[in-house]
Amino acid sequence: MNELIMAKYGEIALKGLNKGTFEDILLKNIRRRLRSLGKFQYMKKQSTIYIEPLEEVDLDEALRRLETVFGIGALQRAAVFEKDFEQIKTQGVPYLKEALENVRSFKVEAKRSDKAFAMKTPEIQNELGGAILEAYPHLSVDVHNPQVTVMCEIRDKGAYVSAMRITGAGGIPVGSSGKALLLLSGGIDSPVAGYMMAKRGLIVDGIHFVSPPYTSERALMKVESLCEKLTAYCGDIRFYCVPFTEIQEALRDNCPEEFFTIIMRRLMLEIANRIAQKNDYGALVTGESVGQVASQTLKAIQCTDAAARYPVFRPVIGMDKKEITQIARKIDTFDISTLPYEDCCTVFTPKHPKTRPDFDAVIKAEKSFDFEPLIKTAVENTTVKLFRVEGNKE
Repeated sequence: MNELIMAKYGEIALKGLNKGTFEDILLKNIRRRLRSLGKFQYMKKQSTIYIEPLEEVDLDEALRRLETVFGIGALQRAAVFEKDFEQIKTQGVPYLKEALENVRSFKVEAKRSDKAFAMKTPEIQNELGGAILEAYPHLSVDVHNPQVTVMCEIRDKGAYVSAMRITGAGGIPVGSSGKALLLLSGGIDSPVAGYMMAKRGLIVDGIHFVSPPYTSERALMKVESLCEKLTAYCGDIRFYCVPFTEIQEALRDNCPEEFFTIIMRRLMLEIANRIAQKNDYGALVTGESVGQVASQTLKAIQCTDAAARYPVFRPVIGMDKKEITQIARKIDTFDISTLPYEDCCTVFTPKHPKTRPDFDAVIKAEKSFDFEPLIKTAVENTTVKLFRVEGNKE
């Protein structure tokens, strides 16, 4: 008896003529994620990718890795049989023992994609359900709220029996929507923003600003740890680390304190613009949420947006902190984000920041000092580090 994993499409099942492009990207992402586990054979059929091991591999580990691959709507670990109901019954029912021996209720769902199969769907469900009740007399049938749903699918290449269905990550495959640069601060919000844009198919790389000695090595390590966590969903992440100390000191010494945060964010966007242009990114991503802090009021966002030469995506813009935190816990970044190591956004924080800054006044204050040489130096001295997704060691 052979086992395989069925990765069923999520949203890409609804795509039209370009569905094949999404399928190919999803398959490439799956291959990368599983490469280090062993050899697999892959087949695309009927909005499903069949992942069959060609040698002994850890299928539980394979499922764990695939749970975070965007584009997959559901995962099933299934046994493969000939399209013969007697074999399905005599071998499939014992295969289900582990899933059924410690529960009290079940139901059978059947799908018959191969219409040449002699039995119709209701007949398959009734006959297989009867065989399961006979083998496991402690069970009862509950068609509305079963503890376990047994799937029996009759498809072109065989019959597939499963009692394990895992909800996938959803979304569309990373790499199907272009590249974006995430302003990764080290807080709770920006990793969530990166996760959400990767779910929409973007390759998400990170840019972070450091200001030693005002920010510590531990603060940088914290952000790098966030990158490592995000690779589970985003794939490989290229991480740009920008030296920002001289720019912040110039800001402190030459600009009105109440405009410090707004001008600082504008300068960050200017540096991100140049790195994006040099490396072919199509958008910037931030973790801003309206009204959360002084620099995220509508007027303040207008001032910072004016410095961007690329679309700025803010996927958490309308979410409250509780909603953002729930996602951060789900993707396992919350505990890292709350480590007590401050990033450069907290350096020289003004006591009374402008919540409704006047744009002309901000521009006048910014132009009171020539930041261009410092910006060029920061871009030139930016370092790059690559964080690879688990399983992809090429």
